Order: sequence, then C-alpha cells, then structure tokens
Amino acid sequence: MKDIILTLNKKTALSDQSWTSYFRRIFLVEKLRNTEGLIFLSLFAILSSFLVYSKGFTGGILMLVAMLGLPAVFAIVRFPKFGILITLIGAYLLMWIYGMVASFPLGTVMDGIQALLILGFFISQKQKPDWSLFKQPIGIIILIWVGYNVLQFGNPIAESRMAWLYTIRAVAIVTLMYFIFSYNIRTVSFMKTILKIWLVLAFFGALYAFKQEYIGFSANELRSLEDPRVRALYFINGHWRKFSIFSDPVAFSYNMVAAALFCITMLFSHLKKSKKVILGVMAVVFLQAMLLSGTRGAYVLVPAGLLLLVILKLNKNMLIFSLAAGVFMALLIFTPSSSPSIRRFQSAFRPSEDASFNVRKHNQKRIQPYIQTHPFGGGLGATGVWGTRFSPHSFLANFPPDSGYVRVAVETGFVGLLLICTLMVVMLITGINSFFSIKDPELRSYCLAMSVIIFAYAIGNYPQEAIVQFPSNIYFYLFAALITVTKRLDLEKQSQPKLQHS
Repeated sequence: MKDIILTLNKKTALSDQSWTSYFRRIFLVEKLRNTEGLIFLSLFAILSSFLVYSKGFTGGILMLVAMLGLPAVFAIVRFPKFGILITLIGAYLLMWIYGMVASFPLGTVMDGIQALLILGFFISQKQKPDWSLFKQPIGIIILIWVGYNVLQFGNPIAESRMAWLYTIRAVAIVTLMYFIFSYNIRTVSFMKTILKIWLVLAFFGALYAFKQEYIGFSANELRSLEDPRVRALYFINGHWRKFSIFSDPVAFSYNMVAAALFCITMLFSHLKKSKKVILGVMAVVFLQAMLLSGTRGAYVLVPAGLLLLVILKLNKNMLIFSLAAGVFMALLIFTPSSSPSIRRFQSAFRPSEDASFNVRKHNQKRIQPYIQTHPFGGGLGATGVWGTRFSPHSFLANFPPDSGYVRVAVETGFVGLLLICTLMVVMLITGINSFFSIKDPELRSYCLAMSVIIFAYAIGNYPQEAIVQFPSNIYFYLFAALITVTKRLDLEKQSQPKLQHS
C-alpha cells in the first residue's frame, strides 16, 4: 500500500514538474514562437477585438488591466519583497495620484495588494512554517486587537454594519502588515533598501511642499481648496497650510517628523561622515517642511522624540547635542518672529492660548459620559466619514474625535482604548529592551530610530489621528516590525560564530 502511495505521489510531482516545464518552454524559452503561441495570440487578439467592439474604451482598459494585473498579482504573491516595495511606494504616493485621477479606486487597489501579500504569507508558511511571530509580545497584542475589532461586528449598540465593513478593512488588513514585514524582511540589505526608498519618498514630499509654498498649488489642488470646510481648516491667518503629496497637513507633518527623527538618530550611529552630512541636510529639510504644514500637534513630537533619544543614548556627544538643541528650541519658542510658520510653531507650546486645542478639550469632556457608560463603544465606523454616510442621524456621526485615542474610545469603548494603549506600550518596551540587548552597532542604531519614531507616533495619536491615513498607517507597522527584525538579525549574527566554532 505504501508503495502505491509513493508511486502516486511521485507521478503527481512529475506531472506538476512537467506542466511547469511545459509553460516555461512555451512562454520563456520559445517566447510563443510556436504553434501554442500562435493559438494563444490569435485567441487573445479575437477576445481583445470583441471587448473593444462591445465595450469601447472600457473594454480596452479591461484588457490592459488583465495584461498588467495578472502578472502583477503573481509577482506580489510569489515575490513578497516586490509586493512590499510596491506597497510602501504606493502608500506614499496614493493621495497624490488620487488628486490627479480622483475616479480611480486606488484605495481598493492598495487593499488588494495587502490582501495578496497576506495570502502569499500563508502560502510561505505552508512551505516554510515559522509561527514564532505570533508568539511574541507585539504579535500577541496585534492578534488580540484585530480579533476584538472583528468581534465589533456583533456590537449591539452599533448603528450600522456597513460602517463596520468599510472600517475593518483599514484596521485588520493594515495591522496584519506587521507580520508581513516581520516575516519577509530577512536581510540587512533589504532593510536598508526599504529605508532608503522611504527617505527618498519623504524628501520628495518635502520638496513638493516647498513647491506649494513658493510656486503655488496645482490646478487640481486649487479645486480641492475651494471647499469652504477645507478652506476654513487650511487657510490660517492669511497663510495656506501645506499638505504636499499627502491627504492633509496632519499626515504630511507627521511623516516629516518621522523622517527627521530617523535622520537625527542616525547621526549618532557608526555611519560614515559623508552619510551623516546627507542625513543632517535631510533632517533640516524635513523639519523646515514640517513647519509649512501648520500642524501644532506635530511640532511637539520633535522635542518629545529627541527627549527619548537623549535618555536612551546618553553620552558626551549626546549631552552636547541636547544642550545645543535645548537652547535652540528655547530661542525658537520665545523669540518674536514675523514668519506665520514660526508664530504657529510657538503657539503649539502655549496650548491654553490655542482655540482649536480648547475646542478639542471641550469635545473630549462632552463625550466622556458616553465612553464611561459604553465599555465596548458605539461600533467601528460610528464617527467620521463612515458614520456620516451610513448612520447620519446617530449621536456619534457628527462627533469630531480629533484624536486617535478618542476615536478608539468612542467606537470600541474603554476596552478598545486599553488594547491600543497596551499595543503602543508593548512596542515601546520591546524596542527599548531590544536596543539594550542588540550587540551589532548598526542594527542597534536602526532599532533605536524605530523606537523613537514609535514613541513620537504614540504621543502624536492624542492631538490628532496619527495612524489612520496613508502612508502613516502602513509605515507605523513597518517601524514596529523593524524593531522585531533588527533583534532577529542580531541574534542570527551572534549565532554564526558559535556555529563556525562548533
């Protein structure tokens, strides 16, 4: 009986191999210059002609999507590194492209790419199983957080199940990207490639903000600014807040803060002086671009992130830097200036004089009784865009959360708030512990930079919704994953000498 099973398995394997060899010969070796190729191209031409004839321009677009989409789907599932790079680049440029091609469902495309990466992850797990990521502290809390949000479908208080459906995509799929990044980033070189691409994209975003400031907005951007609600938020004291290639000034400023903190942290690493000069210039550009956003919440994140950096890496050079930075910050805050950007920066450190801060404080006080009496919240999507769309007459639909933590508390209750705060704390503790335990200097610096950025986002999620919009929602979990990756790569490096000696 065993011989029969082995024979069948062998035949199946040979059959699979023969089919693979057959298609490789037809498409790659002979490049369709054969009978099968003639039949395939003839059928393709007939189908294309029929679609264009019956559907017109739409049919042509469908054929183009099929020609490009199917190979792309295969590449994303089969080569996850390619899919990760596409995701990271797409997340950064999504809103910029959307501003030019508003009718194209780019958000759905991004969801699809992430879903394909998750599919590829489980296929890889079948071939090379490694479930250790799910047993680590960050992984455990993420699974609990995602599971809790899935269970929100049954929330009896929720006004709309459709709001849950639209919101769970962003919560579940994006959050699970932590596992995709952690599993597939296996080498220092690939990690460096990701970080370089990120810095290039961030630098492009900064330069585009300067273009908006000194040259002006594009025609598409001007049309979006005609909305009275947008104008009220973006036109402050006779000066337009800049949003660059992002969805709004908040997303723009937070991304500039993250990039600036990374560059500043790496200045204290073991990099070459030439690279440190480049990083220093980029940090100045990012900070200057951040000021153009007019986002007060972001201004506080830079000194907050630097404070953690000083605490974790306190030495002679860091002490000199912290003293110089402290003097510079004091001069910047208290010296009178005619610049609208500087004046708005100074107001961030006087919250009692900030009208918008007082409005947020009043709204939070007003919603406290609701949060205290609804431990599981009002349901995912109860506030904001989806609340207005699917349950416009509900109490929460018109409530402006203006804070990531407040939104979580309102929609998922204080249970959800406890979970998201626990997730932030676990990420920080893991990052700090990894920083002190990692032996490799380069990996140690990367881990420190990611921990500082996570800390900044954790604070920034209070005055604004820090990890909701593209690209911050994707990159936040990338930064968290890199904490795990740097620790794993360091352990692998430390084990190599032991293996050689044995």
